[in-house]
Amino acid sequence: MATVAHPVESRRFGELLLDFLAYLEFERGLSRNTLEAYRTDLLQFGRFLDERDVTAIAATAADVSDFLTRLAAGNGKGASPATIHRKAACLRSFYRHLRREGLRESDPTASLSAPRRGRKLPQVLTRGEVERLLRQPRGDEPTARRDRALLELMYACGLRASEAIGLEISDLDLEDGVLRARGKGSKERVVPIGQSALAAVRGYLERGRPELVKARPERHLFVNFRGGPLTRQGLYKIVRRHAQTAGLADRMSPHTLRHTFATHLLAGGCDLRSVQEMLGHADVATTQLYTHLSSERLKDVYFRAHPRATVH
Repeated sequence: MATVAHPVESRRFGELLLDFLAYLEFERGLSRNTLEAYRTDLLQFGRFLDERDVTAIAATAADVSDFLTRLAAGNGKGASPATIHRKAACLRSFYRHLRREGLRESDPTASLSAPRRGRKLPQVLTRGEVERLLRQPRGDEPTARRDRALLELMYACGLRASEAIGLEISDLDLEDGVLRARGKGSKERVVPIGQSALAAVRGYLERGRPELVKARPERHLFVNFRGGPLTRQGLYKIVRRHAQTAGLADRMSPHTLRHTFATHLLAGGCDLRSVQEMLGHADVATTQLYTHLSSERLKDVYFRAHPRATVH
């Protein structure tokens, strides 16, 4: 007879699942259909773990392998290789998320033999599109000042959505023009803030945020209209609203500004290692994803930078 998981553990798995799906939707901008597929796959994995009385946090590589093996066997009617591949990819993504959140030290999917598919190049805005987006929060209302500061800072510093909503007042040094971002695995990094973003943040701190928080003691930099910390969902709605008015709804997610930050820096001649440090990537190979610049963009940079590129 199968062992039934403790209600607390079942609820815990549900919380992990919801947090993961929120990350996929609000930071990676995945579609509803993809989110539903991930939800279905993980619920199936959760039921498998329930039978073993094992939590997702404690699951081993053997548990993951046994789950996929059972799917492939399927009482003589096993799942197709494409389905196994999809479920394996879902579990990889799930456990990478748990490690980023500091909930696991090891990855039980690291030894999976299912082939990985090539990474999709990120969506990136042109400079003109960025300018159009950043012009959208109009007016002097507190929320407009907040939205301007939020969008400017995310683009100026290449912040993840989670890093932006996690910023506290004490993380800013407006005199030196830098901020401290807390990235994956609670790793901290210091990133410069450009002048446009500095001006927007100062305007928000002086004439926007005080009206939102009123007398409430709130450490977080970005707050909602009630003065509480801005949530990931709240940030997503802000980005989507202004992307819609800028005519960029089909090209935008909160992570798009981070991708664009990295690509524009490389296009402007910034070296890969510096971009890696500003993004908080542990491996430069991850940063190399942003070197997909067009030949025309590279030629522009080359002719501006190389001393022998033009006739003397």
